[in-house]
Amino acid sequence: MLCNVSLQVLPSVPDEQLYPVVDQVIELIKKSGVKYVVGPMETTMEGELHQLLEIVEKAQEVCLKNGAKRVVSVIKIDYKAGGVTIDEKIAKYR
Repeated sequence: MLCNVSLQVLPSVPDEQLYPVVDQVIELIKKSGVKYVVGPMETTMEGELHQLLEIVEKAQEVCLKNGAKRVVSVIKIDYKAGGVTIDEKIAKYR
């Protein structure tokens, strides 16, 4: 069943390293093959919950491997019977 998971990572790195670390997390999401939308504050993914939560877990490691001493992440999950898609939420705005 499709669901949406939004991920915001806040790696503890110097300001000049923030976007490069976040870019590495977005690259991880891209390589996973799931549908995703990058926003100004978070990235929303669409897929099976177990798959998306694996990406969330890997994202923490990506931050640490790229210099973060600590990572605070904000996760939102939209899960409903029959599934939910990104398109059904935002199609009318595109």
